[in-house]
Amino acid sequence: MQGFRSFERKDVQLNPGLLRFNLQFFADEGGDKTEEATPKKLDDARKEGQVAKSQELATAVTLIALFGGLKVFVGVIASNFAASFGEYYNSIETYSKGGPFTSNYASAFVNGAMWSILFSCLPMFAVAVVFAIVINVVQVKWKPTLKPLMPKFSKLNPINGFKRIISLDKLVELLKAIIKIGLIAYLAYSELTESAGLVNSLYDTDLFGAVKLIGGIVIDFGFRVAIIYLVIGLADYIYQKFKFNKDMRMTKQEIKDEFKQTEGDPKIKGQIRQRMREASQRRMMQQLPEADVVITNPTHLACAIKYDKTQAEAPILLAKGADFLAQKIKEEAKKNDIPIVENKPLARMLYHNVELNEEIPEELYQMTAEVLAYVYSLKEGA
Repeated sequence: MQGFRSFERKDVQLNPGLLRFNLQFFADEGGDKTEEATPKKLDDARKEGQVAKSQELATAVTLIALFGGLKVFVGVIASNFAASFGEYYNSIETYSKGGPFTSNYASAFVNGAMWSILFSCLPMFAVAVVFAIVINVVQVKWKPTLKPLMPKFSKLNPINGFKRIISLDKLVELLKAIIKIGLIAYLAYSELTESAGLVNSLYDTDLFGAVKLIGGIVIDFGFRVAIIYLVIGLADYIYQKFKFNKDMRMTKQEIKDEFKQTEGDPKIKGQIRQRMREASQRRMMQQLPEADVVITNPTHLACAIKYDKTQAEAPILLAKGADFLAQKIKEEAKKNDIPIVENKPLARMLYHNVELNEEIPEELYQMTAEVLAYVYSLKEGA
């Protein structure tokens, strides 16, 4: 053939001083992860506890709820603290009248004071807990799992542990920690500097006023810290969402493998469909001898119908086929002395609109009746 030349491979002499690289070492065996994660992979990751979640955002909302509850209930808490302090301070004399102030008296005294403080702060803590649950549900939806708590022996691998230590995630966490510590330290210094005069005035303030004053300083400082956490948390949530979507990406081969696992191997499914078609065709050919007539178009289509008024109100389609199968139907009809009638419109409508073993629709009654009448007349004439 002109223009076609065989290509002969020639050995090339390389400089011994040059390094030889095997490019296979640089290949990504799994391929590039360019495809978005499928719903199944996201669901599997969710079951394993892998979600896009920012702990800083949850902490920020919890702090806001905590100090918001403290601001609302600060008056009640201060009143309860003052009342409890007076009650337990005055009760020391009552305990001492029963004898020496023993460890039992001290234990009862401390337990009572602790329970009083706990009940006073309970509404504030309840608000914080509710908001902490809500913000986590908003981030990851409600689907509890214990998988993250299960021990994993892979975590004992020192190589994997070293990788986690020097990973990008750890660097990001370190950066967040440095920013948080720096900003909180600056806020603490600013708050103490601004409140130094108020703290000095505590010597001239009664207990209720002192508790309220300290509470106001704590609330103000807490809200500032919460705002810092909120800003960091929002930025961290965006980063975690981006990183999660990137980590969940899949290669084209992974998508194909997942499809095979969920939907089945296309080759196997094709083989099953082929066997089902073959079984259906065998059953169809077995009941073909019961047909009254085979209607053709005449070369490409063949449809066999049977009419038995004791079994059905309308004729039934026993068999149909196109091309090669149509030829087999006609051959089988000839073997069983079944009349073959050419009617192109009726053959096309039966083939495309009626399923096997179904009654023909009313729209085809007239055309079918004419064909059956013709067949019956042939049989009577014979």
